Amino acid sequence: MNIENQYELETYLGERVESRVLAGGVSNRTVEVKRESGETWVLKQALEKLRVPVDWFCSPERIIREALGMETLAQVAPAGAITRLIFCDPAEHVLAMEAVPEPHANWKELLLSGVVEMDHFRQFGVLLATFRNSPHRVEFDDQTFFEALRLEPYYAYSASQVPPAASFISALIGRTRATHEGLVHGDYSPKNVLIHKGKLVLLDHEVIHWGDPAFDVGFAMTHFLSKASHLPACAAGLKAGARTFLEQLPVVGAAELDHTLACLLARGAGRSQLEYLSAGEKRQQVERVLGFIEKPPPNLFALVDAW
Repeated sequence: MNIENQYELETYLGERVESRVLAGGVSNRTVEVKRESGETWVLKQALEKLRVPVDWFCSPERIIREALGMETLAQVAPAGAITRLIFCDPAEHVLAMEAVPEPHANWKELLLSGVVEMDHFRQFGVLLATFRNSPHRVEFDDQTFFEALRLEPYYAYSASQVPPAASFISALIGRTRATHEGLVHGDYSPKNVLIHKGKLVLLDHEVIHWGDPAFDVGFAMTHFLSKASHLPACAAGLKAGARTFLEQLPVVGAAELDHTLACLLARGAGRSQLEYLSAGEKRQQVERVLGFIEKPPPNLFALVDAW
């Protein structure tokens, strides 16, 4: 069953609907559905082969993990920050969630258009800090999806493409696998944030697991710093936003710095490179990261200042 096919979608749901395919993700089919009842849902269907130029596979059973993540995060996050889960169908690898009301905007698109508001960065940091309050669940101990969607394509693959960084990345992979300190979203990015009436709503929880919380910080910081390079006119604001984000967090240490450098490298040389960076910008980012690996700044705030 393919939820992007209107006939198959209506047969699956058992009713006539208006549907619109949503773009942006590489690991799922995503469709907005307007029902006859007036409700608006978003359906996601996990793909086994991701939509990227290189071969990249991951079990679609991760949709079950995403549903569990939605339920768990809703218990600790600010009200309205996590969409309501409607159902999860493991057989068809589909979940349905309540759609974020209109009007809303994607935070990534806002940032790329030059809209930089400090309160968005503040909320993003506050939300991430709440994850530290999540109780441990044995269902999150399995890191299979994190390995397939992050450690291999972002870290291991990048190390194979950039040999001077191989020892740094290999050591970080080892430390990450050995760290089991808290809930990790695994996809903490402006791309996965919608803004409705000034409030942030977080999406896409398929990589959630119990592991190294520093990864989320590095993953998020990479987007702020990469956009600062790409948009010189907005660089000062983006760097100020990055500092505001960091100031909301309970811990910003060496691990957060290392993950930021590794993710910056990955978005220029890994399997999932930032589509808005030119080839020259990617090369520049890789060279810049290699310089910081060779001579690390004292902390993540210093990296922001030096970027």
